[in-house]
Amino acid sequence: MQQVSVVERFLKRDRMLLGLLIGLLFVLAGIYTIVGVGMNMSALEMTAMRGMRDMAGPRTPGDWSLAYAGLVFLMWWVMMIAMMLPSIAPMVLLHSALARRCGRGQSTAATSLMFLCGYLAGWGGFALAATIAQWAMEWGGMVSPSMMTLIESVPGGVVLIAAGIFQFTSLKETCLEHCRSPVRFLTERGRAGAGGAFRMGVEHGSFCVTCCWGLMALLFVGGIMNLFWIVGLAAFVALERLSPVGPRLSRYAGAVLVIWGCLVIAASLWPHT
Repeated sequence: MQQVSVVERFLKRDRMLLGLLIGLLFVLAGIYTIVGVGMNMSALEMTAMRGMRDMAGPRTPGDWSLAYAGLVFLMWWVMMIAMMLPSIAPMVLLHSALARRCGRGQSTAATSLMFLCGYLAGWGGFALAATIAQWAMEWGGMVSPSMMTLIESVPGGVVLIAAGIFQFTSLKETCLEHCRSPVRFLTERGRAGAGGAFRMGVEHGSFCVTCCWGLMALLFVGGIMNLFWIVGLAAFVALERLSPVGPRLSRYAGAVLVIWGCLVIAASLWPHT
């Protein structure tokens, strides 16, 4: 009985350690995002100046050094980590609980952290794609180098409409259902060991990126480092996945985005005199 009690206490500490590590990662990612390491301004400054889309910057648009490109990639990746951790944390803890129940004879915190690392690696791929897209649009004169947001209204309206339409597609529905069914994923696609946990994380992260890429593209409309948009999108993603009305909320948001985008384009093409 004494040995069982010691094991139970260790497992509880193991779970608590995992929760603390996720919380610490969230705090660090949030601080990094707010400070805006390596950027011209912090996220707080960009949020305060969010209406100034085409300020003159200290460099030529699209003229990126390799070091600056790396900083932009880190900005995107760390921002995605801060935004997605609240949504993925329950699944990581569930992974730990299932691994503990299976009794695989290893630290559940270690394997679950590998699952989390694989998931975040998937968002690293998105961060790379977003970095390339930001450079291309900045080079093409569509994105402000200083404020990191779309300069003209029409491209912003197109992004709103595209993100809204995607909310109604079967691909979105399939990926959202996958993200809303963590028990099914972990039981049907479970793999043993740290390597298996990492591969599971990458697979789940791929579904997650496919589900949310349209929503994250909205950061180009509201401002990549606009804290209101960052917090708002993170909250919506959490509701979409964790709320009982998530699928319905997803479609409502899609309708709002399409209407919003049409209004933005209409206001741009036929401005009031």
